Parts: sequence; C-alpha cells; structure tokens
Amino acid sequence: MAVPQPLVLETLKPRLERAFATAQIKVRNLVEASPDFFPMYTSQGRWNHGGALWTDWCAGFLAGQMWLIAERTGDRWWRSTAEHYSRLLEYKQHDREVHDLGFIFLNTYLPWYQQTADPHLHQVLITAGQTLAIRFHPKGQYLCSFIGTQSLFIDIMMNVPIIYYAARETNDPALRAIADAHCRTTERFLVRPNGGTAHEGTFNPETGQFLHQSTHQGLNAESDWTRGLAWSLYGYGTVYTYTQNLSDLDVACRNADHFLNRLPDSFIPPWDFDAPAGALRIADSSAGAIAASGLLQLAQLTASASPDRSQQYQLAAWNLLDALCHDQFLACANPDWEGTLKHGVYHYHRGLGVDESVMWGDFFFLEAVCKVLATIRNGQPQNAACDPRNDQS
Repeated sequence: MAVPQPLVLETLKPRLERAFATAQIKVRNLVEASPDFFPMYTSQGRWNHGGALWTDWCAGFLAGQMWLIAERTGDRWWRSTAEHYSRLLEYKQHDREVHDLGFIFLNTYLPWYQQTADPHLHQVLITAGQTLAIRFHPKGQYLCSFIGTQSLFIDIMMNVPIIYYAARETNDPALRAIADAHCRTTERFLVRPNGGTAHEGTFNPETGQFLHQSTHQGLNAESDWTRGLAWSLYGYGTVYTYTQNLSDLDVACRNADHFLNRLPDSFIPPWDFDAPAGALRIADSSAGAIAASGLLQLAQLTASASPDRSQQYQLAAWNLLDALCHDQFLACANPDWEGTLKHGVYHYHRGLGVDESVMWGDFFFLEAVCKVLATIRNGQPQNAACDPRNDQS
C-alpha cells in the first residue's frame, strides 16, 4: 500500500507547470508533423507508425488536450486548432460500431459547447448519447462492447455519462433508464466486493444471463487490471454527478480505496496489480494518470460528507502526479520522444503500445495537471501542507 506523503502545493506547482509546457510542445509538434492525424500509441516513442489499433477509440483524447491547453492559455491558435480537430470527429456521432462515444465527445464537443452555447454543438452531443444508447441489450440490461452483444466492458463506465447528458438535456426518461440499468448491471457483475473490477463480463446474448468474468487486457479474468479499475473509479464518480445516487459514489470510493491499497510505494501502478515480479510487472503510467484525475474528482465529491476521505484522495492524486512528473515518466528531457508521458501500456497481450506513450495517458495526465493548476490560480483552499493521517480537514 502506498501511503500518501505530505506535499506543499507550491512545491508541486512548478513541476506541474513544466508538465503543462511539455504537453504543449509535444502536441504542437504532432500537429505540425502529422496534420489531421489521430494516433493512439507510440512505437519507440514515435506516433506515426503502421501498428494495429484493435479498435478506434482515441481520437477525442488528442483534440481534448487541445481544449485543455486552449482553456488554460487563452491562445487563439490552440482554440482554432481544437475546433478544427473536433470538427473532424463530428461524423462519429452516428457511429454504432464503438462503445467509446463518451471518450470522443465529452472531451471535445462538451467544452466547445460550454464556451459557446452553440445549438449545433449541443445537438451533436445529444445525438452521440442517443447513438451509444442503441448498444443497450435489454435482456442483459447493459451496453454491449464493440466485441459483441455478449460482452460488457468496464471501460463503458467512462462513456455512459454521455447518455446521462443526453437524457438530461432532452428530459428523456427512457435514455436515463438505460444508463441507470447499465450502471447497476456493471456494479453487480464486474465490480468485486473488495472494490476491484473485472475487465469484461460475458453473457448469453440470447437470454441475457451472466456467464462469467473475463478479460482481453488484464493478466487473467480474476486479476486487477489497473486501467480498468481506474476507468471504474473515475466513471462511477462522473455518473454520480448526474444521478446523485449514493450507490454510484460508493462504488467509486470502493474502487479508489482498493486502487490505493494495492498501489506500490512508488505511486506508479503496474499494468495489472497481480502481474508477478520480474519482467512481466511493468508500469502503466496511463492508469496512474486516469486514477489521479478521478481521485481529484472524488476529493471534491466527498468533501462535505467525509472530509478525511476527501483529503486522502486529494493528497494521493498529488502524489501520483508528483511521481509522473519525474523525468523517468515525463518526456520533457527527451525531445525525440513524441508523447508526453512515457511508460504507458495499451494492450499487453497483443504487444500494442507496451512501454510507450498512449494518447489517453497523455490526456488524463494533462487533465489532472490542469485541475490542480486551476485550483491554485482560482485561490481555492487546498490544505497545502496536509497529511491524511491526521484529523485536520
């Protein structure tokens, strides 16, 4: 178990600013070297290569980084580039072949709409949510993954919020019921009593009966695949912001507690918590980045009801970011490395993006960095020298 160490936020700030500057350089270099290209993972540090995708789900993370940079800097070039790259994705609002429409549109069209109130952007978001809802399997009561009607992925918890968004904006109870059912089915069959998660649940597509837990990316069906656990942690927290259902917040907190209980002292998670020591136990910086951003959200969501827990989540997120800002992971000192965050893992078993930069890792790292820098800029109280092992709130 990693024990969060007290951090002075003003000490962390320059490291975060260095990370933000690094992301600006890396993303701009990518835009200039390969315009209108949406990569997923690097190969030997290079984005533009001919490697397999497995499934195409990452385009929103590149454009999403542009929106984060534009918001923080106010730079018109970043704003116009973010709009251009987002517009290239608009056709995907009708894509019925993927379960990742939340990843694509919540990181792009949502910040765009929030800044403009443009009704066209609003409609794209609603349509994307309605399209994702078509994947609902009534007999099994879940949104099926791209694998097929028999498959439920933990990853979908990060995408179901776009259905909640569409349901809220259109006042559509049928959409809301689909999203609610998916969350409860996922909780029942993929979230384990100890707060761990399975990557996949396999069902009988004819009857909807649950058959067994399974995996495509974890060590095995029973293991703790760390990125999946981070998806659940962050996803259920985001769902709670729409539902105010304490069951959703409880799942997110159980996921977070389990993640932190299994996190090593380095604060860098392996790609699977059950990977044995040795060559197989490699880091996945992207799981750490997702967890850091999700923990920052949970710190806010639990602040009133449980200040001690909130404080623990906040400081754990700071420690995760502090670890990722070291040169071992941040590619600041490596101008030839094209990603921002090194030592990520996409698909270990297929050999895709193993020990490389991955676009979602770069996005969630930048998102978490921006969250903390925004609290400093806005002067929000952050318990700047707090220690979760005492009672101060």
